[in-house]
Amino acid sequence: MKLASKKDVEAPIAKVWAVVTDFESWERSAMRRGVEVARTDSLRAPGVGMAWHARFAYRAKQRKVDLTLTEMAAPGAMAMALVSPAVEATTRIELIEMSAKRTRIHVTTEIKPRSLGARLFLQSLRLARAKVDRKFDARIAQFAAELEARSKLPVRPDAAGA
Repeated sequence: MKLASKKDVEAPIAKVWAVVTDFESWERSAMRRGVEVARTDSLRAPGVGMAWHARFAYRAKQRKVDLTLTEMAAPGAMAMALVSPAVEATTRIELIEMSAKRTRIHVTTEIKPRSLGARLFLQSLRLARAKVDRKFDARIAQFAAELEARSKLPVRPDAAGA
């Protein structure tokens, strides 16, 4: 199942890239939402190969996923792979400079089942495709608004990509 959404952010591409690649901040944000996050790589600087293990509750069950950064091309593209016992997913974030102070963010996610239960779950999502697309689009709009708000804050000198 493939999902895609585009949103515009009122911020320069360099600032948006700095916020998108501030991985420590995203880790803290996930932890505030109840996700247990552990970094599993030994890289000193942000780059391809960064990896995390995450545990969280979803639909009354504990889920475990492994995330790996598979692409990082400043300041335009980043991709991550997610692997769990039930699904494999890839997410790609592309930043396109529209003007000096406007950036378009394009997010695509592709989900593939790895189990029968996941296959049935994805089939039910396909049947409700319009609702799933609306929810995905709303979540990307929320992500874009968060990027815009965070890009207006001063960037820490030790932040990734700064």
